[in-house]
Amino acid sequence: MIYALDTNTVAYALKGEILGHIKDEAANCNDLVIPPIVSYETKRWLLITKVTKRQKLFSDLCQNNQIGIIDRGVLDEASDIYTSLKLQGRLTDDANILIAAFCRSHDYTLVTHNLKHFQPISNLKLVDWKTEN
Repeated sequence: MIYALDTNTVAYALKGEILGHIKDEAANCNDLVIPPIVSYETKRWLLITKVTKRQKLFSDLCQNNQIGIIDRGVLDEASDIYTSLKLQGRLTDDANILIAAFCRSHDYTLVTHNLKHFQPISNLKLVDWKTEN
């Protein structure tokens, strides 16, 4: 199984809150990937807060795990998600749509504590490691 980490999940990892879960998944041969939007959101947060210890932890996390790319398939998926949510009157922000599209287009499971933002998106596999701890 491949898990994609949402921005809040990365933040919890950098605070040391779910590191055990990340290690368990690695031990079970499950892969972790960081969606490109999550990399961007995390990096800008770290640069503004200037917490160098967390910057180093994030750098290590990125070196040990793949950072995905946004390709045409992701953009097509994002357009489909946006249209579906708009027609339902349940629009979320573009970052969440792109993260969900990245996961759906690759059949990854999104690890997030913001379930309410992603639950309206059909065919998106979700898990919350924060509540499992």
